[in-house]
Amino acid sequence: MNSQTIRAGSPRRGLRGAVLGATAIVALLTTTACQSSGGDDKAAAPTATAPSGSASGAGKTPETTAPTGDSGTGSSSPTHAGTGDSGETGGGNGTKYADCEAAGLGTAVELQDQPGESPRHFLLTVTNKSKTPCVLNDAPQVRLTAGNDAPIVRPLGEPDTEPVVVEGGGKAYAGLYVFGNDEGGEAEYDQSDRFTATLVAGEGTELSGTLVFDLPDGLDTVSVDDAARVNGWAGTEGLAMRPINQL
Repeated sequence: MNSQTIRAGSPRRGLRGAVLGATAIVALLTTTACQSSGGDDKAAAPTATAPSGSASGAGKTPETTAPTGDSGTGSSSPTHAGTGDSGETGGGNGTKYADCEAAGLGTAVELQDQPGESPRHFLLTVTNKSKTPCVLNDAPQVRLTAGNDAPIVRPLGEPDTEPVVVEGGGKAYAGLYVFGNDEGGEAEYDQSDRFTATLVAGEGTELSGTLVFDLPDGLDTVSVDDAARVNGWAGTEGLAMRPINQL
């Protein structure tokens, strides 16, 4: 009987052990799952707490190129005025400016001879009345007597082929020799009370309009002859008159 009692108690202890064992396993699995979940959170933590700029800025190279200052124009150098024929309107004078027009120039004449000498040497001056530069070419086509049929004074040597740019309000000069006869006495010579001049375009053709140079005060007329010569346009009085004064 006792033996039976022992046998009957053994299954109860086994069942209790099984239940305890199952409970332990479930607890272990739960603990393991919690640890795994916590571990995942810890593994993800560095990514979640990393500075926002570290990921986007990783591998970025600091800018080291110095500014060029060209403002997108391709060059920081100042642009110089061109000397080609672009924009010219005077028939190919080799500059970017138009030929001077007679209507845009003021005129003046100055006698270069000393008192008591025959008036022979004159300085012709033109003034650009505009604010825009213009160009004078070669030598003016000067006539010493009235009318377009009057002979044109021959240039003294070959005129300078370089155009003279007259700045706005600036001046240019030409030297003029009008009389070379020394006979004197009762001889009669042609007389002139003014000089006229036609401008020349860059291509060598005459320009419209006539410049009028009235004689200086104190001179009503001057003697003129075929010895007359004119020097080409120059930027200074000295360049204009130096070769003329040698006549």
